[in-house]
Amino acid sequence: MRQSDLVATTCVIGGNGFIGRAVVNALLTQRRSVIVVGRTPLLTPLPDGVEYIVSNADNKNSSLREALSRADEVINLAYATIPQTSFQHPVDDIVLNLPEAVQLFEMAAALPIRKFLVVSSGGTVYGRASISPLTEEHPTLPLSPYGITKLAIEKYAHMYFDNRGLPAVSVRPSNAFGAGQRPYVGQGFIATAMASILDGRTVNIFGEHGTVRDYLYVVDMAEGIVAALLAGIPGEVYNIGSGIGLTNKQVLEAIAPLAAQIGLKVKTEVLPPRPFDVPVNILDSSKLQDLTGWGSKTSFATALQQTWDWYRQRTIK
Repeated sequence: MRQSDLVATTCVIGGNGFIGRAVVNALLTQRRSVIVVGRTPLLTPLPDGVEYIVSNADNKNSSLREALSRADEVINLAYATIPQTSFQHPVDDIVLNLPEAVQLFEMAAALPIRKFLVVSSGGTVYGRASISPLTEEHPTLPLSPYGITKLAIEKYAHMYFDNRGLPAVSVRPSNAFGAGQRPYVGQGFIATAMASILDGRTVNIFGEHGTVRDYLYVVDMAEGIVAALLAGIPGEVYNIGSGIGLTNKQVLEAIAPLAAQIGLKVKTEVLPPRPFDVPVNILDSSKLQDLTGWGSKTSFATALQQTWDWYRQRTIK
């Protein structure tokens, strides 16, 4: 794509992660010039034409300010912890995430940025569901420090919108899955389940059937995030999910035939429920769909097959 064909420059903070890379690809289809900011040097190349800036303790303020000053739009995906580790170390969850987010809002509010997208968490900020699927108006009472900090970041973004004119939009994604997601990190049930089956490990389920989650193919999620960037109204919050809930047991039952084709079985162990796991989380994304026309395009079965094929190929190698 020629430089003259590009319509805007988007800075993606945390764009080297699992969801971030899918977001970068989605932005490129929207004729964006993309700058990715990350904490560590690249191990896997980004698409051609995407600029990568390392922002760490040595140069954090200067490198981040440089990237923001060149951007028309910002997507912030950066987050240093996961629900499980946040429960084990709640102070770290605050210290590692909240000050950096507020500092980022402070920098961005002083610049002529036309849209700032905050990627929050639809799976943790609501807490226990009183209705299902959940709309954005559902009360927010997170069960984990992770969810509390994510919600606090949303609130700070809205404060900067109200007080400083930062055109902040927040999105609450459901549970992403797909090729490239890291297993065994305490987040991403499908990735860990597939890797465990291929490695001959037992898959743990917390509770008789496990938790109910809204699983969304990462490509569809990335397109939802970009749709919110393009058309989202500053000051608003949008869910991004499939609207379909599956238990951990149902997910494993869907994977079992794929494993059986290569002579593998799914081995499970049922453990007691964990206090920081939201029992049921299914998102209503009609607010974003009505505004932008976005919707999940990939069926769960198709996405599951594609994800399984990716993990299997890497196991064979």
